[in-house]
Amino acid sequence: MSPLRRRMIEDMTIRNLSSSTQQSYIYAIAKFSRHFGCSPDRLSLEQVRAYQLHLINQKRSWSHINQVACALRFFYGVTLGQTEAFERIVGGQKPDKLPLVLNAEEVARFLEAVPGLRNRIVLTTAYAAGLRVGEVARLKVASIDSKRMLIHIENGKGGRDRYAMLSPRLLKILRAYWKRVQPGLCLFPGQDPRRHVSTRAVQDACRAARRRARIGKPVTVHTLRHSFATHLLESGIDIRIIQVLLGHTDLGSTARYAQVATNLLASTASPFDQLSVEVIPPD
Repeated sequence: MSPLRRRMIEDMTIRNLSSSTQQSYIYAIAKFSRHFGCSPDRLSLEQVRAYQLHLINQKRSWSHINQVACALRFFYGVTLGQTEAFERIVGGQKPDKLPLVLNAEEVARFLEAVPGLRNRIVLTTAYAAGLRVGEVARLKVASIDSKRMLIHIENGKGGRDRYAMLSPRLLKILRAYWKRVQPGLCLFPGQDPRRHVSTRAVQDACRAARRRARIGKPVTVHTLRHSFATHLLESGIDIRIIQVLLGHTDLGSTARYAQVATNLLASTASPFDQLSVEVIPPD
């Protein structure tokens, strides 16, 4: 074992890093060294940056890139004592993508193309209430509170319960569905009537409807949820109300929809319009 590697292992042991973390750090430093064909203690922080860009160009996952950054930060900052490494060797963050949404016409065309009554009502409910796929699949008949016009969502994301909106039109549809199907405990039963429909079956129905409706965008249940939130925002609903309806703990998660609410963008006046300025001089 080289003195440099022994020293690094001793440093990691003193810092109480787990054996798996030690192995991943050593492996990352070894690959970094092999990339340049040089001992890592002879490589500069500029070469660290070049290596990070190489990993990005290789389309390595952001978790891998960040793991390598941690290993390099430890090696240079702790083992080599270059304290500036803690600031100069930074990790990366996967760029946020704007939510994909359907317009109102596409939503209507999509729902009309869903095969099978149960699947059509499941996906209609998902859009009408902005539910996640697991939330809509697990709904019980007792989840529908027609007196308060709410849907009780049990064990949502993070194990939290919440209430979602129950629109009058959706309630009418659900009542007609209940009369025809007569479900037991589960509002949307699967092949076994005692169990709810699987999330896979719901997503399969999504894909089938997208093909039948000839919608070029990829469509999942979460696309319907994104569309629900965006359409609410475009209709002028306060973003804090949308946050509660979606079950977001962080307003920042809901605020993303402001970036795709195109009619709000188009109708918002620029402060430039209020300026008394003549940019193009008169002829």
